[in-house]
Amino acid sequence: MGSHHPSMHGVLRLIVTLDGENVVDCEPILGYLHRGMEKIVENRTIIQYLPYVMRRDYLTTMFTKAITINGLEQLGNIQVPKRASYIRVIMLELSRISSHLLWLGPFMADIGAQTPFFYIFRERELVNDLFEATTGMRMMHNYFHIGGVAADLPYGWIDKCLDFWIGVIGGEEAINWGLLGPMLQASGIKWDLRK
Repeated sequence: MGSHHPSMHGVLRLIVTLDGENVVDCEPILGYLHRGMEKIVENRTIIQYLPYVMRRDYLTTMFTKAITINGLEQLGNIQVPKRASYIRVIMLELSRISSHLLWLGPFMADIGAQTPFFYIFRERELVNDLFEATTGMRMMHNYFHIGGVAADLPYGWIDKCLDFWIGVIGGEEAINWGLLGPMLQASGIKWDLRK
C-alpha cells in the first residue's frame, strides 16, 4: 500500500489484499524503527527502563522523558525544586523548536525549496549547541531525572539562551522598515501598545 513519503522508509509496510476497491485483508509489517519497547519493559524495573523512553521519538527526547518522569513524580508524591522545573520548561521549549525546525527543513525541500533547508538546519544547530552545553549530548539527552535534572545550567548558558535569535534585524533598522509587533520586539525594541 502506498505511496509512502521517502522519510517513512522502514517504519511500516502493509501487505494488502484487495477486492476491487475494498481491502479484504491486511498484514502489517513493522519496520526497523520499531524498537520492541513493549517487550523490553516486561523484564526491567522502571529505573532501568527510563533510558529507553527517549528512543520513542528521537526528535523530541526531552518530551518523552518528561512525560514519563512527571507521571512517576506524581505517583510518588515527589516535589521537584522550582529551579529544576523552570529548567525543564526551558529545555522542553528548546526541544519543541528543534523538532519544528527538523520538520520545516525537509518540508521545504519536499516542495522544491532546497536552499531554505540548509538555513533551517543551521538554525537548528544553535539549539543543539545549547543542548550540548547543558547535557553533553546533541541528541538522546538523558537530562531529566526523577526529582529534578541531571545538573544545573552551566555558567554563561542563560546569556547564550537569552541572545538566541534576537537582533537578526537591529532596532533602528526595524523602525526604518516599519516593523511592528513581535518582529519589532524581537529586534530589541520594547514597544507594545497592549500595555
